Amino acid sequence: MRRVIIICEGPTEREFCNKILAPFFSPLGIYIEAPVIKHSHGGIVPWRYLHRQIDIHLRSDQKAYVTTLIDYYGISDKHEFPCWEEAKKRANAIERVSMIEDGMLASVGDSMPPRFLPYIQLHEFEGLLFSNVDVFEKVIPEGDLVGVEELQKTVAEYDNPEMINTSKETSPSHRLERIVQGYDKVVYGNYIAESIGLAKIRERCPRFNEWITKICQLKEL
Repeated sequence: MRRVIIICEGPTEREFCNKILAPFFSPLGIYIEAPVIKHSHGGIVPWRYLHRQIDIHLRSDQKAYVTTLIDYYGISDKHEFPCWEEAKKRANAIERVSMIEDGMLASVGDSMPPRFLPYIQLHEFEGLLFSNVDVFEKVIPEGDLVGVEELQKTVAEYDNPEMINTSKETSPSHRLERIVQGYDKVVYGNYIAESIGLAKIRERCPRFNEWITKICQLKEL
C-alpha cells in the first residue's frame, strides 16, 4: 500500500480527498491521508509554515509521498512562496502556478526521485464544480438555485473551469455564493463534486487531471 499525504488548505479540500479521492485511489493500492494545513483556520499560510509541515511528514515516514491541495487564489505577497515575485511577471496563469510549484519542489528538495509532489489548484477548488453545471439543477433545491443565468454565462465563457479567474467578483467561490443561496463550501462543494464525478472533473480540468495521474503512477514505483 502506497501512502500519500495530501496537505489540504481547509475542510472543503479535506472532505473532497476523503470522500472522493480516497475511494478512487484505494483499489490502486494507494492510501490517502488528508491533514489540513497547520496554523490555519481554513486558508493559506506563509510558505515557511507549510514547508515545515511538509518536512515533518516526509521525515516521519521515509516511504510516504506528500502533496498539496491549495488554491492559487489565496496566495499573496505576504505568504512569500518560492518564485512568487518572478511568477507574477508571467501573463499566463498556468505558467505562473507551474513556476511556483517548481519553486516549492526545489525549496523542499527532499530526495531523488522526490517524494514531494507540489500541487496548486488553479484558481481555486470551487472551479472544479463548474465541470458539469447540469448537476446543479439536480442537487440544489430549486429555491436555492437563484443564479441560473450567471451559471450558464460562466460555462459559455470558460471552456476550462480552471481558468475562471481570481478577482473577488469573478472567482469561482464568489460566483457560487451568488448562484446558490446559502452556499456552504464544505457541504455543497463536495455534494456537487461527488455528483459530477471524478472522471468528468478530470476530463474538463487538465491541470487537476495531471496531478491525479501523477499520484496514480506512484503505484508503479
